[in-house]
Amino acid sequence: MRRLVLCAIASLALYFAAFAFVLDRPLSLGLLRLEMREKLARGAALPSPKLVILAGSNGPYSHSCRVIGAMLALPCENGGIAVGIGLDDLFLRWLKLLHRGDIVYLPMEVQQYDISRAANRMDVDGAMLFRHDRALLWQMPPGRILGAAFDNTMPDGLEALAEMAARAAGLGHLRARLAREEDAEGDEIGTSLATADRAFLAGLHRVEPSARAIRDGYGTVLIGRFVAAAAARGVIVVGGLPTDFRDVRLPQADISAIGGVYRQHGGRFLELANHSRYPRADFYNSEDHLAQPCQYFHSMLVARGLARLLHRRLVAPAPAMLSLAATCPQETLPPAQHSVRTSRASRRAGPGPPAG
Repeated sequence: MRRLVLCAIASLALYFAAFAFVLDRPLSLGLLRLEMREKLARGAALPSPKLVILAGSNGPYSHSCRVIGAMLALPCENGGIAVGIGLDDLFLRWLKLLHRGDIVYLPMEVQQYDISRAANRMDVDGAMLFRHDRALLWQMPPGRILGAAFDNTMPDGLEALAEMAARAAGLGHLRARLAREEDAEGDEIGTSLATADRAFLAGLHRVEPSARAIRDGYGTVLIGRFVAAAAARGVIVVGGLPTDFRDVRLPQADISAIGGVYRQHGGRFLELANHSRYPRADFYNSEDHLAQPCQYFHSMLVARGLARLLHRRLVAPAPAMLSLAATCPQETLPPAQHSVRTSRASRRAGPGPPAG
C-alpha cells in the first residue's frame, strides 16, 4: 500500500511538473494568449475616459471599436475574445485597467449566462493559467484552481509535443496571423461577405437558454459580480444583446432576464429596436459573427444607442465607414433605396440606415 501511495504521489508530481513547466501548446493556445496580451496592453495604454467592449467572439466579430469609439469620441479597445476563455479570467484581467468614468459595453453571448460552475472550471484557459499565469490563477476560488491543475489529458500532452516541435521548426507565425485578423482596436477584420460560409450558416441552429436558466446560471453570477465591482469604481457598465439570426426566437422574458443582470448590480442595459437580430445573409461563419460590412452597420446602431443612453454627443461616422456599412445585405433592399436611406442617415449625423 505504501508503494502504491508513493507511486501515485510521484505520478501526480510528474504530471504537474510537466504541464506547469515543460509542455506547452504554443500554436493552438498561443494565439489566444497573444491576442489577450495585446488587447490588455492596448487597453492599459488608453487614457480615461475610454470605452472597452467585453464579450466572447461576438465582441470583435460583430462590434467595431473603430466605429463606435469614433462616433462617441472615445478611445476604444475591443477586449472580446473566444468563449473558451472563462469569464472570471476575463474580468479579473480587465477590472484592474478600468477607472472612474470609463465605459464598458458587454454584448455577452446568451450561452455565457447559463454556463455551469463545472463547465467554467474546465474552460480552455485553465491550461494557459496553469502553465503561464499561475499568479492570476491563485486569485481564483479553489475549485477553479483544481480545475486548471487537472485540465490537461494525455492527448493534450501529445498535442503539446507536436506543437512545440512545429514551433521549433519555425511554423506558426502568430503575430503576423493576428495582424491579418484584427485591427489596432481589437476588431476582427477581413470577414467579407464574398468569403462568408453560406452553406454552413444555413444549417446552423441552436436553442437559446430559458429565462430561468439565464437567471440561475453561474455565468450570470460572474457577470453580476463584475458589474457590481466595476460600478463601485465609478465605471459605467452597459449590457447589451449579442448578434444572432433573426429567425432564432429570443423571448422577451430572456431579454428581461439579461437586462436584469446589469440593472440589479448597478449597470445599465441597451436594447436595440431589432434586438441585435439580423438575416443570415449578414453573417460570416457563425451566429455571433457578422461579416465586416454588417459589423459596421450594427456598430453604428450600437453607437447611436449608447449615445442616447449615456447622454453623449454623437459624431457622424466617416464616409468610408458609411460606404462599407451600406454594402450589408440587411433588409435586402434594392440598391437605389438602400443608397437613399444611407445618405439620409449621413445628413442627420446618424449611424447609417436604421434596422428594420
